[in-house]
Amino acid sequence: MSDISERKRVREPESQDDVLIEADEIDMGENLFPSDVEIQDDILLDDDENEEGEDLFASDMENDYTRNQEKDFYDEEQIDDEEYEALDATSRQLVEKKLRMQDKERMRREGRLPQAFQNSSDEDEPVSHFPTRRRRKDDALILGDIDVMGDLVVPELAEEELKNVKGRLIDWVQNQAPRELIKKTFRKFLTIYKDSKGLSIYGPRISRIGEGKQKLLYNYFTLLGNGETLEISYIHLSETAPILAYYVSSCPTELLKIFDEVALEVVLDVFENYKNIKSEVHVRITDLPVKESLRELRQYHLNTLVRVAGVVTKRTGVFPQLKEIKYDCVKCGDILGPYTQVNDRDMTIRYCPSCTSSGPFNLNTEKTVYRNYQRITLQETPGSVPAGRLPRHREVILLWDLVDSVRPGEEIEVTGTYRNNLDQVLNAKNGFPVFTTVIEANHIFKKEDQFASFKLTESDTKAIRELSKQKNVVQRIVKSMAPSIFGHEDIKRALALSMFSGVPKNPQGKHRVRGDINILLLGDPGTAKSQFLKYIEKTAHRAIYSTGQGASAVGLTAAVHKDPITREWTLEGGALVMADKGICMIDEFDKMNDQDRTSIHEAMEQQSISISKAGIITTLQARCAVIAAANPIRGRYNPQIPFSANVELTEPILSRFDILCVVRDNASPLHDENLARFVCNSHMNSHPSFISEGNATEKTEKTFLDKDYHQIIPQDLLRKYIMYARSHCEPRITEADEDKLARFYSDLRRESLSSGAVPITVRYLESMIRMAEAFAKMQLRDTVIQDDVDRAISVMVKSFVSTQKIGAQRNLEKYLKKYLSFPEDSEEILNHILSNLMNEEWKYFYYNKKKIPDALEVDADTFELKAAEYGVFDVKPFFNCNLFKSNFILDLKKKKIVKKTVLEAEENNADENMEF
Repeated sequence: MSDISERKRVREPESQDDVLIEADEIDMGENLFPSDVEIQDDILLDDDENEEGEDLFASDMENDYTRNQEKDFYDEEQIDDEEYEALDATSRQLVEKKLRMQDKERMRREGRLPQAFQNSSDEDEPVSHFPTRRRRKDDALILGDIDVMGDLVVPELAEEELKNVKGRLIDWVQNQAPRELIKKTFRKFLTIYKDSKGLSIYGPRISRIGEGKQKLLYNYFTLLGNGETLEISYIHLSETAPILAYYVSSCPTELLKIFDEVALEVVLDVFENYKNIKSEVHVRITDLPVKESLRELRQYHLNTLVRVAGVVTKRTGVFPQLKEIKYDCVKCGDILGPYTQVNDRDMTIRYCPSCTSSGPFNLNTEKTVYRNYQRITLQETPGSVPAGRLPRHREVILLWDLVDSVRPGEEIEVTGTYRNNLDQVLNAKNGFPVFTTVIEANHIFKKEDQFASFKLTESDTKAIRELSKQKNVVQRIVKSMAPSIFGHEDIKRALALSMFSGVPKNPQGKHRVRGDINILLLGDPGTAKSQFLKYIEKTAHRAIYSTGQGASAVGLTAAVHKDPITREWTLEGGALVMADKGICMIDEFDKMNDQDRTSIHEAMEQQSISISKAGIITTLQARCAVIAAANPIRGRYNPQIPFSANVELTEPILSRFDILCVVRDNASPLHDENLARFVCNSHMNSHPSFISEGNATEKTEKTFLDKDYHQIIPQDLLRKYIMYARSHCEPRITEADEDKLARFYSDLRRESLSSGAVPITVRYLESMIRMAEAFAKMQLRDTVIQDDVDRAISVMVKSFVSTQKIGAQRNLEKYLKKYLSFPEDSEEILNHILSNLMNEEWKYFYYNKKKIPDALEVDADTFELKAAEYGVFDVKPFFNCNLFKSNFILDLKKKKIVKKTVLEAEENNADENMEF
């Protein structure tokens, strides 16, 4: 046997003293480190001798397990018998990383390997005495390039190689080398990305996560706790690391896990004790550029990052979901796990690794990690549903801190992973595998402003500003309401006020005063009431249309259903909740039963819905305007009886409507002829063959019934104008306006009591304030001026007078005339009225007398009555304006208004081009 073999049989030292003694006995001149040739010969010799292997089951094998009192003694002070809790995966990785860094630093500083990889006899020798190949192997073992079993690990990749995906992306990113490179790239992005001013964007966000949030509540800062969400902009990520942006959109499940690990490491670098507060940090992806519709989601969207918008219709309770599971073996008592819960799959254990038994296994509730879990139903926004289609919906899963972040009725944008689950019920019903789809939410954006998602370009804003500077902008907006409907100026004005709305108030956060304007249309059949509601449905940003006969109290407010998955009672919002921050239209309002109408009292005034059903006690938001249409009791409106006797509505619900519009179908030869011509022209111009032939020229569009065609605002611009006004204007009332409103309210209330009219409550005063604010919004002003108050009083007077009996209407008009001033746009209105009266006179002589007189005359009293129908009760200023003097003459003795020349009237009527 060679010296090497003898050296191998040297016993292991039992203590530090033995090591020192052996070191003294060794000849320092002897070469302690053999050459490569000797090592190779030794390996070959050992292989020959141990070809058959060592006999582990010899006859004296029991002696190895006998008790030795001398050697089986341990010093209690040297034994660490303290129990330690098992580390989770993240903590273990952090500890191992820190130990590797310490070993690497000590090796670099001392130029030697750790003691665990040295022989007992070469403890104080430098590492450089080892053979080169052996030294590299030990270094690789420490740095992690080779594991303990000797298997090679994938080397570190360069950043350019991250683009070369080998195989499926979801499988490739799970490999260690790409995973480490992704973590390195994302960590670099968090630390170096800066804005245009050179300031770090994500540094302050990381600081806010560790420092906690503060909120000013009742003049005191209240600590809300540390956050666990780090919002990352997809645009920022695509600018700095476009390959990561592509990966996270194509394979979000694995990439978000890596991002969460890096975010936690970065937070722990700054706040070492953050782990004691929160266990994880979640990266939320914002500003995803592509926005999909719920009805456009298809199979190629599966397992990708999508961004959808909709309204929350249903929400379940918050449940604890298993994340990392541990089990207790009943037979041996060993703890199994942790096992990670994957999606909704059941986690089952087949056998115990310790005792190889098949159970039973009990869930270890103390060491099992849970997370919050909630499901909501997201439905398409009412205004985005194509005509004739049913709204689509999707289930959305909320996890961690996203639970309870939204409520039914709120409009949100969800960015999340679109994935599928096998549905056993659908599988059994269809006979083949069918999957249900859900969206696992990663980020939720709540549209606090009802038009937050509505983007206006610079050209749109410029056009809106130029339109607001026109003096007749209010009149143009009114004319642009439902331009396909002839007449009904008062209804169009009321609808415009409701669409612009007033300003909601919430003093000190205790009591909310609504800013929406409710309207009731009551009138004879065939007066376009339903057509007005359909126009609002298409024009308003968020509108819900329902009918009274097909709607119940549950359908309008909220319903309670049992969830088929959790078997828990869930809340689902109705039409009023779905129309939150919008408009809810109810046609055939009189067909509803009294119990259903009573249920919407709270929604119309307090704009909330209180629910107390099936153990659910909560309040839902219903911040919307209500526009209802109803028919009289006897089919047609009877002006001989009060308004309340013409409709089956109680006084409490009538007082909740700000404007009451009475629509009467009175016979008028001129009006009926104009209406018939308008309908005929609409049908001719709207015929498909007429449009395809290109006959819709400017001449045919500007018919004699469309004198104000040039004043009608395009519907697209009108819609943008309304949205801009509602989102940017909050006008305030001055003290002078308050005095006039107070005097008018006092006199109106006294007159209503003395004349036996409908009682006036303080709600009418609030209605006038809301209407004045709406008129100010139409001109994009921040303050309410005198003209706005005068217009609001005019609308209120007309609404109040039209609901009275015909005998009391004339007296009320004369008494309330003093509160009406001359608005700026009344010149055009009165000129329009007077021109119509003159045209009626001309037609009378032309068709009946066959002779045109030298002058056309109209009674001044008739003109005043006609002007009162349009809300103008004082016509004296009109007689002094230049527009009147240039076309008409006032004869005070005869109380007649005379047309200057007949020639002009004949020329105007030659082409049936009558003035309005």
